[in-house]
Amino acid sequence: MNKVTIKDVAKESGVSTATVSRVLSNTGYASDEIKERVRTAAKNLNYQPNAIARSLKMDRTNTIGVIIPDISNPYFMRISRGIEDTLQNENYNLIFVSGDENQTKEQKMLKVLMEKRVDAIVLATSGGNDELIYQIRDSGVPIVLIDRKLQGDAHEIDSVVEDNLEGAYQLTKRLIQQGHTNIGVINGSLKVSTGLERYLGFKKAMDEYRLDLYPELIFNGNFLEEDGVKAVTNFLQLDRKPTAVLSFNNTMTFGAIIQLKRMGLNIPDDIVIASYGETEAAQLLEAPNILYVKQLPYEIGVKVGEILLDRLINNIKGPTNEMFQPIIDIRE
Repeated sequence: MNKVTIKDVAKESGVSTATVSRVLSNTGYASDEIKERVRTAAKNLNYQPNAIARSLKMDRTNTIGVIIPDISNPYFMRISRGIEDTLQNENYNLIFVSGDENQTKEQKMLKVLMEKRVDAIVLATSGGNDELIYQIRDSGVPIVLIDRKLQGDAHEIDSVVEDNLEGAYQLTKRLIQQGHTNIGVINGSLKVSTGLERYLGFKKAMDEYRLDLYPELIFNGNFLEEDGVKAVTNFLQLDRKPTAVLSFNNTMTFGAIIQLKRMGLNIPDDIVIASYGETEAAQLLEAPNILYVKQLPYEIGVKVGEILLDRLINNIKGPTNEMFQPIIDIRE
């Protein structure tokens, strides 16, 4: 069956295509009798307007592209829910794609979203695409950075992030105050701001207490679950075994907990876990008393949504740079 076109509606209702367009888009004049004929014909033929043609005409698609490093990470999903809830009354739809912590894939996804003519982009960058991000911003498409900043701390682009350095500093300081000096650190990628800032926060606390840094107790990962598994395996093969493991995101923490359980170790009796970000699955794995930086992803998403409304609806210029402060908590 061929797709019904505006010409078919015009023929069925006995009017011009221009009149059909005016009636269905509710623009311009048409008598009540003509409106009734056109709408009845459209309903009888099950006519569906061409969304692509309409978006070209209106120069908007009512879609927001969201690129996140890991689409399975609950942290990013909660951010996305906050954005969605904030924008829903304005009839915006979100398109989710994953950058997979890969510069090349992220670059491809940015270009795809631009080809889809999205009205704005929300991005948690994996790093390395700063030039393209600036080009998108300069083209007039609003782009909001979440969780991660660009190199050089670019305040001229909208961003909603956390005070990662302070959070990691406070988390490390709490471990040191509990008596831990051999701390195994599971880093995320140092190429992105979150990874680097959290490591610098750890280093700041260690320097403050004049504690030595042992390279073998520092594992450089990429925010993946397998990094937590590999890090724990490496740490427990050392002569100088850590008494505490400090993981710099919830996904790596989950991998670390899984591996500790596989190796028959109890948390926190045998080893203490501290995490930048809460790992809810720790409850299922019977891993109590995990020290963590409490994050507020839904609230971050709401703030991102508000910034998008300012740019797309209220025509308020930016940039806006919001930084959420860390909260240290413990999961009993």
